[in-house]
Amino acid sequence: MNRNLSLLAVTGTLALGGLVGYGLNERSNAQVTPTTPAPITTSVQSSTGTDDTGTYDNGRARTEAEANTVQVVKQRQNGLVYIGVTEGADDSAEAQMRQRLQDQFGFPTPEGGEARTGTGSGFFVNAAGDIITNNHVVEGASEITIRLHGSKKTYKAKVVGRAPDFDLALIRAEGLPAGAIQPIPLGDSTKLDVGLKAIAMGAPFGLDFSVSEGIISSLERTAPVGTREVYQQVIQTDAAINPGNSGGPLLNSAGDLIGVNTQILTGGIGQSAGVGFAIPVNTVAKLLPQLQAAGGKVVQTPTLGIQFTDLSLLSDEDRQQANLPAAGALLQRVYPNSPAAAAGLTAATGNNVSLNTPGQADESVATDGDIITAIDGQAITEGEDLRRLVLGKSIGDSIKLTVQRDGKKRDVTVNLQVFTLPTTE
Repeated sequence: MNRNLSLLAVTGTLALGGLVGYGLNERSNAQVTPTTPAPITTSVQSSTGTDDTGTYDNGRARTEAEANTVQVVKQRQNGLVYIGVTEGADDSAEAQMRQRLQDQFGFPTPEGGEARTGTGSGFFVNAAGDIITNNHVVEGASEITIRLHGSKKTYKAKVVGRAPDFDLALIRAEGLPAGAIQPIPLGDSTKLDVGLKAIAMGAPFGLDFSVSEGIISSLERTAPVGTREVYQQVIQTDAAINPGNSGGPLLNSAGDLIGVNTQILTGGIGQSAGVGFAIPVNTVAKLLPQLQAAGGKVVQTPTLGIQFTDLSLLSDEDRQQANLPAAGALLQRVYPNSPAAAAGLTAATGNNVSLNTPGQADESVATDGDIITAIDGQAITEGEDLRRLVLGKSIGDSIKLTVQRDGKKRDVTVNLQVFTLPTTE
């Protein structure tokens, strides 16, 4: 990525700035499967005639594509909610990171000790009234309120569960009127293709109910997501996404949810540059039961409890000197009482090799430890593969690691349990 480009989460800001940052258990009686509204149709009804641009209808939608967009918006607009948050003063490293990102947007910085206010977007995900949004929208908030589309009335909301590693959160509002909950049906991100329509809804820059349209630009993109900034699969779209769109829905032409808007790639201008990222809907579907059962807490995600050297980052000369494979995770530390330690994995302690990798400071690395080359048969071609594959598992899962040491390979089974890593893995 060019140095003048940056990934920014897209939380909107109000008067004094907002919660800008990078930037998952079934609840009692909660319905996981959303109520499916009437299907979207794509035909254009017209009795007026045609011209060289297509069918028109008394000045209304002139093409099938336009008519479809109008229908999607009308049938899904009441599933959208606007989120307002207030956050007290916070001097934590996380807050400081959010503040640095906020400064890049060019918004005013609140004086020390002042509360920060911000806006975001969300949407009803089931008939029980659960609302999905981004974790970075509500994390650290002392107060959360929501408003429904077409209404100025606010309702207090509380966090049901947060998944910081996936930048997702579930909230629920109090006292919503009967019939106000109109969930948006979940699609299937495995059935997407590049070039398909993408419709983003939200409140960019605090502008209530804004809609933008584009296409799915790429399905082969990864971006650092969540508080640990693990590179995960995201949907790239050119539908305009700006601060305040965070947590809003990305829809297809059937009106189904295909993603949750989360980040934008900017050229230092702090707003959409035509490259936006959304968390795939299948990630939401997988984590929804866990979020519903979280009881207001953070959903635990697995970690092996290791530190490692990414062999793909070493030069060919360094790897040949140490007789190391072209790719894999060379263990430098295995934390006591971690899942990796319980499985008998061993960190390197000697046979240090001086590294002279271009663009990196000279250092040495111990090379006699275990090297993880695959997880459940999936090869580790770079260090982010390991982090992403482990994060994609659940607490209680067992995984099979292919491990190499002294040129010999063996399989090791690791049972993933809750473990608090002292430092970033």
